[in-house]
Amino acid sequence: MVFCKRQGFQVKSYKLFILSLITFPLLVSAQNQDSSARTDTTKVYSLPEVTVYARRTEIIPAQTLSEEQLNKLSVLSVADALRYFSGIQIKDYGGVGGLKTVNIRSMGSQHVGLFFDGLQIGNAQNGTVDLGKFSLDNMEALSVYNGQKSDMLQPAKDYASASAVYMTTRKPVFAGGRKNNLTLKAKTGSFDLANASVLWEERLSENLSLSTNAGFIYTSGRYKFRYRKNGGYDTTEVRRNGDVTSLRAEAALFGKIQRGEWQSKAYFYHSERGYPGAAVKKDYGISLLNEDRQKDRNFFVQSSLRKNFSSLYSLKLQAKYANDYMRYIMPPESTLEPVDNRYRQQEIYLTAANLFSIAYWWSAALACDLQWNHLDADGTDMFNANFVQPRRVTALSAAATSMHIQRLKLQGSLLYTFVKDKSARNMAVAPDKNVFTPTVIASYKLFPKVDLDLRTFYKKIFRTPTFNDLYYVQIGNRMLRPEYATQYNIGFAYNKRFGKGVLNNLGIQADAYYNKVTDKIIATPTSNQLVWTMINLGYVEIKGIDVGFTQDFKFKELSVNMRLNYTYQTARDLTPEKNNGGNGGTDHTINLFGHQIPYIPYHSGSAVINMAYRSWDMNYSFIYTGERWMLGGNIPENYIQPWYTHDMSVTKNFTFKTTSLKVTAEINNIFNQQYEVVKWYPMPGTNFKINLTFTI
Repeated sequence: MVFCKRQGFQVKSYKLFILSLITFPLLVSAQNQDSSARTDTTKVYSLPEVTVYARRTEIIPAQTLSEEQLNKLSVLSVADALRYFSGIQIKDYGGVGGLKTVNIRSMGSQHVGLFFDGLQIGNAQNGTVDLGKFSLDNMEALSVYNGQKSDMLQPAKDYASASAVYMTTRKPVFAGGRKNNLTLKAKTGSFDLANASVLWEERLSENLSLSTNAGFIYTSGRYKFRYRKNGGYDTTEVRRNGDVTSLRAEAALFGKIQRGEWQSKAYFYHSERGYPGAAVKKDYGISLLNEDRQKDRNFFVQSSLRKNFSSLYSLKLQAKYANDYMRYIMPPESTLEPVDNRYRQQEIYLTAANLFSIAYWWSAALACDLQWNHLDADGTDMFNANFVQPRRVTALSAAATSMHIQRLKLQGSLLYTFVKDKSARNMAVAPDKNVFTPTVIASYKLFPKVDLDLRTFYKKIFRTPTFNDLYYVQIGNRMLRPEYATQYNIGFAYNKRFGKGVLNNLGIQADAYYNKVTDKIIATPTSNQLVWTMINLGYVEIKGIDVGFTQDFKFKELSVNMRLNYTYQTARDLTPEKNNGGNGGTDHTINLFGHQIPYIPYHSGSAVINMAYRSWDMNYSFIYTGERWMLGGNIPENYIQPWYTHDMSVTKNFTFKTTSLKVTAEINNIFNQQYEVVKWYPMPGTNFKINLTFTI
């Protein structure tokens, strides 16, 4: 019996014939080494199950960091790691405690889908997810897709974003007949950092395994920073109210069934943090202090089942329930009146994906999703009387087909989205939305024996206005139209493995892209400067180039890996002039037509170099972000200087029979550069960490 999974190509064999093909070279080698060791051909040998894995080839390859690469980088969260991908901007509002959101190819964080073990992390309230709360302690891989994944057996949700970030957690692997694994991690360093985590994996039976993971983080978030006063001298302040205390716990079951597999996961996250706020210079008459506080509690359970019923038909079922609570407190020092708002979100999500293998070169898929979102809010900010208490039902259907004809790969999909809002208070809500959006992807291998592929894609997608866009008190506009994004991409990928010599591997990827965002949703002031409203005004054109370069070298016992990324992009506001003046700018007379949109640099890049020698590892990383502007006008008052950081870590591995200890020392921002990712949110200077990882 042979069972083949189309994603991952997992092949399980219980037949001696397949196993003999795998073990034959080893048997021959053993016989050559010891002629006295003979196999008794009259005896029946019981051989264990063998699992062989191979990576599926994507039509549009992803940018991926593996678990090994993530462990070598000087990063604490998913947000930190994403900085090393091309075409990505991270908005970091200062330090460990600051909010961190991702923007890919300048289309906005609401156009980025964030997927955790195959299911999307949602936020119907404002459409953004804080990436700082996702740890890397149990992460197997982190991947970024422009356009969409080319896997055919996937939910309709996977087609519904302009780009996507996939977080894949570790699945238990038991080597050498082990029945359990234990990994303990501890980290300490600057800003009173205390971070500890534990991972326990247990093989419950031949077809069932358990994984549990928990982590704790505390940091005071206090660090010094400098800024220049109008008088012309530098002054030093301490970043305050940036403390974070968080607890994360995960538990997962992994099961195997005949011709398939399943898994179930429960996730819990609780945190209490201060938001440092904008360190606005005293020259502006505003204090550097900020006392806003936020409490979060996130919980979800999700399950998936995948089964191949035959060589012609496969089914994937997934379900999720999420319950989120957030409390945001603004003391009287931060506003005219104290604010204490509480938000409660619930989500139920069901999906069924069907794959039909019509021929060896042709397959088709149909996926149907149903999602229900619920948001309640109360507090001091006029919620009790005026908040709509929205409920939303979203239905998605995706039909896709894929063909592989010699060296040509083609894939097309059509996504249908239906959105219906209701109010628990029978108040007016936004009209229903019915939208069809297509995608076409192609890849062509230029030469039969050379791994050089040309690839291109076209995708049109939209984002539904969030609950805040539509219904937030004194700001929301229930008549908002969806924000559309149209993407064009062309590029190539080249990979070469060398059997001999110093150079082991060489990889080059380059893509040129052109994106258009229409009916862009923005906030504009009304006649009262304290009351803003959401409207459809913007039109943005984005042009860019992403280049990635990897090299692997081997000098006897020394191996060197290099990863270089570079992005050039222009993202210009081309909103008609009559609607453009004062579009978020400080001066309402500014014409923003043709200006670079806020926080998008023309140039950005990163470099990572890793060297391994016996039990030692050294990792160096460099990140650069060029000049940018805050708000809407490219004027001196909105200018943000370029910044770059150098980070380095050294690791020593110790092995004691069945246990191992890894000790890592990190130094980040080696040259103590004073910089801001977001204007008036200063980032830490030079800081240190010590990591210990103990594996049994």
